[in-house]
Amino acid sequence: MAMTVIAVLLIKTLLITSCFIPSSGMENTLYQGEGVLVSKWSYGLRVPFPSVFGYHRIGEQPVKCGDIVLFNNPNPSDKDRRIESRELFISRCIGTAGDTLMLNRELIDTAGKVFSPDSKSLYCYPASCEDSVRMMLDSLGISGNALVGYTPEGAYIRSFSHYEYYLLTQLAGERIPFSLYQDGIKEKAYPYVVPQKGRAVEVHPWNRALLCNTIRNHEHKRAEIRRDTLFVEGKPVKMYVFSKNYYWMASNNPVNLYDSRLFGFVPEDHIIGKALYVWFTSQKGRFFQRIE
Repeated sequence: MAMTVIAVLLIKTLLITSCFIPSSGMENTLYQGEGVLVSKWSYGLRVPFPSVFGYHRIGEQPVKCGDIVLFNNPNPSDKDRRIESRELFISRCIGTAGDTLMLNRELIDTAGKVFSPDSKSLYCYPASCEDSVRMMLDSLGISGNALVGYTPEGAYIRSFSHYEYYLLTQLAGERIPFSLYQDGIKEKAYPYVVPQKGRAVEVHPWNRALLCNTIRNHEHKRAEIRRDTLFVEGKPVKMYVFSKNYYWMASNNPVNLYDSRLFGFVPEDHIIGKALYVWFTSQKGRFFQRIE
């Protein structure tokens, strides 16, 4: 019995771990309540207890855009809590160290590649079509797409994945004029450089607050904004050279905020591993389904 317990602990510590999906942010790739297996070797094994022994990886490999990644909360309410004991988040990586993303005022990527048909966008349609849309959602078995809001003109807004949108438009034909909701997304976007170790990132009005928080929370330097200028260790800076690699994580659903819009850049020492398989689910046909 003791040997079994030791073997399980070693496997969980050194090979794989498991987590349950806490929210609906990754639907329809992952559903709330599902259990997933995560490989700790996908990006190299993070040496246990990095808060004690320092951050090191064995067999380090880069995180790739499109990967669904498990990581520790980069912005916990208790800043002194050790990295390895913080709550877990799982999201899709859409920006790796050194990438430049075009993000709008809501920090939504406006020009990036669609990494999954489950990635969602906001669509609007006339209020007079609401009953028909609800009937189509029921007939297609699409659930969880609650009404998000209304346009200034009174049209209804819902969040659909690219695949769901395809199914709806195929069924609706020309009867229901769905359109991508651009006004609510505020399409004016700015370039955000994802920090890379040893690379200088320029400070601009649109990224100033995000860089300040990253430098203070993860580079562990004194950083503040005074009169629209970023100060680091008491000195004004126009650029900053980062000591770590960082990543930008996004949920499938733009309405769900459990991603980098909430907690900013995710540093490399918070990365645990890549999600591989669903091992627990209430959804038919998803047991041990590979996660893409």
